[in-house]
Amino acid sequence: MKINWGTGIVLAFIGFIGFILYFVVRMSTDDRANHDLVTEEYYKEELSYQKQIDASESATEMNANLKVEKTDEGLLISFPERFDPKKITGTVSLYRPSNKHLDSNFPISLSNTHLLIPDNRLVDGRWDITINWQYEGKPFLHKEKLTY
Repeated sequence: MKINWGTGIVLAFIGFIGFILYFVVRMSTDDRANHDLVTEEYYKEELSYQKQIDASESATEMNANLKVEKTDEGLLISFPERFDPKKITGTVSLYRPSNKHLDSNFPISLSNTHLLIPDNRLVDGRWDITINWQYEGKPFLHKEKLTY
């Protein structure tokens, strides 16, 4: 049987399409591939984004910037000293982009202007830190990326 140019091109296209479809099906059904969104409730968080912008701007306007630093004991978060620590409430969210099982949230409860997150909770690598806090009902937001 003799194959001409037209038949060869059609067979090549069919072979290539079959090759691509095999890998698409294989990757979409493979259990080892992680197809999660960045966060579980991505769309709900997207709707509240304007509140985050406002809280971040109010922190800048009131000069209520936080200082986050690595120490030997862990991660030290310093709040502005002009605020009464007992009136500060909120949460600290540690987000690990490479592994959602390492994500954690901590409530803010202060006796002084410093909050220490112990070193044993933090694995080496990149962390996204989000601190949502309120002082006398006014919301503030601090976001930072940290390589630990």
